[in-house]
Amino acid sequence: MSMAFTISKTDGRVTILHLSGRLDGQAEDILVESARKVQAAGVRFLVADLRELEMVTSAGLRALHRIYKIFTPQVESEAWQKEHAGEVFKSPYFKLAGASPHVHEVLSIAGFLQNIPFHPSVQDALDSFV
Repeated sequence: MSMAFTISKTDGRVTILHLSGRLDGQAEDILVESARKVQAAGVRFLVADLRELEMVTSAGLRALHRIYKIFTPQVESEAWQKEHAGEVFKSPYFKLAGASPHVHEVLSIAGFLQNIPFHPSVQDALDSFV
């Protein structure tokens, strides 16, 4: 039996959204709105803690993509691309951490780990922010 989707938040220099349950169509807007509120409050760096996430669907992937766009200024991405033509841009502002092997596989197959840094633990993700 799957848990309902829940979010808890840890504030600090880097805000952590701890996700649990299923990241699906019912959870998509809840997660994106939580990220928007964090960003509107002036937070620049965000980690999504995926340790307790059971499953991610295509709608869940869309939510992560929307958060990537919220936390990654397009002008910075475009400037980086001009200087590093053909190379992959990795967001310095939004990172993922601690996914189960199943969730990690979904993220990898969908290409999300190409642009959103993934770390095995939340602490590793926190340590990666400069």
